[in-house]
Amino acid sequence: MTTERRHVSRRHFSYYMRVIDEATGKLLGHLSDISTGGFKLDSLKPVPLNVNSRLRIDQTGEISNKSYITFTARAKWCKVDTFDPNVYNVGFQIADMNPADYDIFVKMFSTYGVQGM
Repeated sequence: MTTERRHVSRRHFSYYMRVIDEATGKLLGHLSDISTGGFKLDSLKPVPLNVNSRLRIDQTGEISNKSYITFTARAKWCKVDTFDPNVYNVGFQIADMNPADYDIFVKMFSTYGVQGM
């Protein structure tokens, strides 16, 4: 039997949002799952674990008048997708985010997060 270590609810993400690596300006992947403490990303490349990464998520006018939010997160796990062996599922934990951007992140969770999929 496994023990669930997550303490906040997680929701599938219903909107195709890009996550950009701020250091390179390149697409890291797309959000597929979100909680108020982190998110799951679908990526075409494996992501190193336990390394702080500066990331950016572009925003829509529906969520914020800012065009993007930036924050530091670290990959906690990375595995090949069950259905597509060319995709990696990566679990990120938010390490640092300013309060205004965190409010936007929580609004993303509330607006685009879908329970029970």
